[in-house]
Amino acid sequence: MSLRTALIVLTVVSVTADTMILPFYPQFFAQAFDVHSQAHVGYYLAACCISVMLAFPVWAKIARRVHELPLWVITQTLAGLLGIACYFSQSLWQFWLLSQLMLCLKASYLMIYPYVLRLEERDKHLGMVGLFAVLMQLGGILGAVVGGALLEHYSARSLYLWMAASDGLQVLVCGYLMWRLRQGWQAPQSEQSTPTRGWTPHVIRLGLLAMVFYCAAFFIRPFFTPYWQSLNPDSALAAVSISGWLFSLPGWVALLGLWVNQKRPGSDDHAQVLLLAMLYGCVGLWLQASADSALLTIGRIIYAWALFQITVRLELWLFAHSEPQFYGQDFSKLHLMQNVGVILASMTVGHWVSAWGYASTFVVASVGLLLCALCLLWWRQSDSRNAQPSHS
Repeated sequence: MSLRTALIVLTVVSVTADTMILPFYPQFFAQAFDVHSQAHVGYYLAACCISVMLAFPVWAKIARRVHELPLWVITQTLAGLLGIACYFSQSLWQFWLLSQLMLCLKASYLMIYPYVLRLEERDKHLGMVGLFAVLMQLGGILGAVVGGALLEHYSARSLYLWMAASDGLQVLVCGYLMWRLRQGWQAPQSEQSTPTRGWTPHVIRLGLLAMVFYCAAFFIRPFFTPYWQSLNPDSALAAVSISGWLFSLPGWVALLGLWVNQKRPGSDDHAQVLLLAMLYGCVGLWLQASADSALLTIGRIIYAWALFQITVRLELWLFAHSEPQFYGQDFSKLHLMQNVGVILASMTVGHWVSAWGYASTFVVASVGLLLCALCLLWWRQSDSRNAQPSHS
């Protein structure tokens, strides 16, 4: 198994394991701690985002001194032990503390992404970024499917034991790679000598776009399946399996997007691709707000394609204006801004739905995408005006 293939397998395993419980936190808190508050679930998800958001830049800095492979061996070993501790936790505050510490350790695995990109030639970055976008989507779908299947036979609390087992598998794979590559503890000298870089104007712009975009994207996620079921209350379309398939459409569309990117080279004008995707993404969101099941399905497909394009292009544009030695630092900043958007969505969507209903979430998300498009258009025009004197 090559290093690249092993890292891709590790990504799939980690994303699948870490998302097994994500759709089932209401059941988990109800079974394990007799907590039935939907607001509590939202606050817990927001806390999870904050933990990962704060921990990832720390791991990016540590990875400048310690090679990623031995670092992952340590962090995933400790994360597995904390997962077992979560299974045996007896009080709610203990679970919160242990699970957040576990997520802080698991955040080190986000370093796989910039690590793999450092191994690839720049002209292959589009395919690699698209591949990781697909892996994240499919890992989330597979995690939900596996988690649902396990819940039919085991308690919700037991999912933490399965997650700990996956951590053990990841440790074994990393240990094997260290042995095969004869990899020591120290990071390459080029990484150690890399200076710390602050927020560049390009990273700030992309970070702001990512914050608004991810806030909009996550605003429609928590209540999509009950919204679909409310449109077809007396129909076979209201089945949980049907709503689950519709929810997972972005993952399947991402597979198509990966195949398209491999068959034909994409445009190097990332801003143009982003702008178009944001505009037809708005159309897809508006169609999903309709009460017609057929229009909703069409809108879901359109939005799914926009979601794939925006996710890939934001990161590809980031790396296009970065250098390999700064990949980890710049990606950690973009990831921080993404999580700010997710946190904002998690903290507000429940209250918004209570006041305005399910369909309104799609309207809010479309406004968010439109705002992104307007900002991007303004930046493009501003850059064009600033560049004109240099050509005269």
